[in-house]
Amino acid sequence: MASVIIKPAYLRCVVRTGRLISEHWTRNTLYAGRSYATEGDNRAPKIYTKTGDKGFSSTFTGERRPKEDHIFEALGSTDELSSAIGLAREFCLDKGHTFTYQLDKIQCILQDVGSNIATPRSSARESHIKKTTFTAQPIADLENWIDKFTDELPPLTNFILPSGGKGSAALHLARTVCRRAERSVAPIVRTGEADPDVAKFLNRLSDYLFTAARYAAMKDGNEETIYKRPDST
Repeated sequence: MASVIIKPAYLRCVVRTGRLISEHWTRNTLYAGRSYATEGDNRAPKIYTKTGDKGFSSTFTGERRPKEDHIFEALGSTDELSSAIGLAREFCLDKGHTFTYQLDKIQCILQDVGSNIATPRSSARESHIKKTTFTAQPIADLENWIDKFTDELPPLTNFILPSGGKGSAALHLARTVCRRAERSVAPIVRTGEADPDVAKFLNRLSDYLFTAARYAAMKDGNEETIYKRPDST
């Protein structure tokens, strides 16, 4: 029988995600004023709650805000970023890249980023802040990984275009989504509603994704497309 090895970082992600899901359902039950199961009913809660049908949603602190609020725009961009990284990860797994565990960990950290964004400080109690504080350690991890990739990569002497194979191109796409997520988070951090390290993490993550894209192309033996100024004649 084949054995399955679960990396500690991935296991932590599973546990943390399960806890957040549990909190999500508990919170919806509290704020929606209804429960999802009757006594003796062990069925799983429904995925739809109907609480957002009128264009409003809840923050972790219980606030009801319109869905176009900066908080939910940033949450949506962060969620999209995690999905883009997940797609890139699948391409990289197909090629047997050894750095996919880093992408696993990054997706887990993006869950923590989302938790911090969803907890605006203006309405947060100490208990909320304690659960969702974002630390600088993930930023240091990204910088360490970037440095290790860079040690193996040839010097960058030209502008490159997103290219280098499916894995590389998908990582470049994730990088552009990351930039958008960073732009959406910036005003929230600037007003003191989210931790500054969240913005720093996203800024460093885009650098990581760029470097990882180049690294994937190199390991796959694919050439990166160099920018050339179109002939004006």
